Amino acid sequence: MKTISLTLEEIFNLAKKTLLTNGCDEETSNILSDLIMKAERDGSLSHGLFRLPAYVSGLKSGKINGKARPNIKKISSSVIKVDGNNSLAPMVLNKSIPELVKAAKDSGVAVLAITNSHHMAALWPETEAIAEQGLVAFACTSYKPAVAPTGSVKALFGTNPISFAWPRKNNTPVVYDMATASMAMGEVQVAKREGHKVPLGTGLSKDGKQTTDPGEIADGGVLLPFGGYKGSAIAMMVELMAGALVGDNFSFETAVKDNNDGGPPSGGEFILAISPNKTSDTKWQEHSDKFFEKMKSMGEVRLPGERRHKNRIDKGPRNINEELVNKIKSLS
Repeated sequence: MKTISLTLEEIFNLAKKTLLTNGCDEETSNILSDLIMKAERDGSLSHGLFRLPAYVSGLKSGKINGKARPNIKKISSSVIKVDGNNSLAPMVLNKSIPELVKAAKDSGVAVLAITNSHHMAALWPETEAIAEQGLVAFACTSYKPAVAPTGSVKALFGTNPISFAWPRKNNTPVVYDMATASMAMGEVQVAKREGHKVPLGTGLSKDGKQTTDPGEIADGGVLLPFGGYKGSAIAMMVELMAGALVGDNFSFETAVKDNNDGGPPSGGEFILAISPNKTSDTKWQEHSDKFFEKMKSMGEVRLPGERRHKNRIDKGPRNINEELVNKIKSLS
């Protein structure tokens, strides 16, 4: 695989130019380009520039409104409802996360129920941003069907990621972001592009057989949930929380509505923020740090998010797939 070296500023500018050319306004372009740059910076390659052509597809078809703003309505002191108006989720989150943080600090617990937005980024940016404000955060979202429930060979669930973040004083939050599928579809697609095999148990080919070929999974096959019945149950939970609970569609309903242009479909997201200052005593930070220290003392244990935060320290250029860069340049 040939790569090209790009600075973080060049990554941002490449993304911004592409988005501006294809229907986003200045503010939306800045927000999404910053997110894409940070994904590349942190080593989250399947959510960086790799996603940009799909965003462009949705913008070109008119499915995504690159100039829209969300409608934010406070239902109660602890429930915030947001209609994304078919804008990109990073725009929705940029406008609504501050409202969620304020509500959680005031009430102790707050929920953000998002509908009608187009989410295809990682979930850690929103949970980490909430944790940086001293709050515990949980988020989940669904997608179009790509994962077969345990016992089936047909897709029903999206990859249905969940993210959790725990705040730490004078330290980066502990953050995990994981698909309830055995592997995120973006990672499968990257493995296909780069010619890598995937572990057995990742998914099934179109004839229902287990395979290590990511192309057989991505092109007509299905992913499997992680951990068998346990992962399948968590994926079901995400469908309910990011669908019926917030007032949006299940993955199979989303598929019926979507125009299949390759861009992210419209869907919902559920985010929960909790203030440990209100649910615990004043020693919760010291107490949790002792727990993390205990974990780290037990061998080669890495706290969730550590690798991403370590990558973040390096402000140097990143090696980007040359074919991808050329494809993106052709879009603008």
